[in-house]
Amino acid sequence: MGDLERLLAILQEVRHRATRIVYVLAPIFAFLITFQLRPISVRLPYLAWRLPLAYPYPNFFDNVTAQVFRALVAWTLPSNVTLLNVGVGDSVIVQMEIAFLLTLILGMPWLVHEVGAFLVPALRTNERKLIRQIGLPATVLFAIGTVLGLLFLTPFTFRLLFLYVVAMGLQPAVGIQQFATFALLYSLAFGVVFELPVFVYSLTRLGVVRASAWRQHWRGAVIACLVFGMIVTPDNSPFTMTLIALPMMGLYFSGAYFATRWERGRALDQGPEPPRAAAGA
Repeated sequence: MGDLERLLAILQEVRHRATRIVYVLAPIFAFLITFQLRPISVRLPYLAWRLPLAYPYPNFFDNVTAQVFRALVAWTLPSNVTLLNVGVGDSVIVQMEIAFLLTLILGMPWLVHEVGAFLVPALRTNERKLIRQIGLPATVLFAIGTVLGLLFLTPFTFRLLFLYVVAMGLQPAVGIQQFATFALLYSLAFGVVFELPVFVYSLTRLGVVRASAWRQHWRGAVIACLVFGMIVTPDNSPFTMTLIALPMMGLYFSGAYFATRWERGRALDQGPEPPRAAAGA
């Protein structure tokens, strides 16, 4: 098979996997923007309490994304802040953004499956083993980071920033698109930050970076954490940058610790190197 045929085969496989991903993600996206979840409680037999459930009901305007937006406002934004629809289409754009994010989250298992199925044939045995081992920890860490960012870090940041607004005698207000972008990106950035230990550990497992290098270049890592925090935070303020960078530094050092433990354990398993034969023997 020539280079052109090999390239065409790869492109054909990419098109096949992308089509399968769209077949799953498109219905999820369509459901989120066309249906509303209406609460209902079901009384369980022989029990004194009722099970809270929800059923879908068609509603193009007050849909799932609008419900998620209202819950996001109630949880993260101080009660004295006024939300403004500055642009004519801001409410539509916000619903699309929330629907896109929820679609990625709900469809992530299928997305990971298809990407893995595309990459596995090109991976070596140790790389496949590593992917199987880090798949669950990486997913759990991302979920923990996103939840912590959404439930604790984002509300704390909003409350603190608006204290400065009130102290200056200004009316606290924010546009809905600015609010949604800040809350979603800030929470997702915290989820990505929690992937850092897996990244550090994986590079050492694959033999790309020695564990000692993570310890030797910690100063550069600290600067990189600050730069990353500055890039991913929507407002680029020093305060929000620090809130991202500090946990990131701790996660970097924890990843370096586990990489060092694995490298030392591997050296013990292999045992000492056999003595070299004397010259001329």
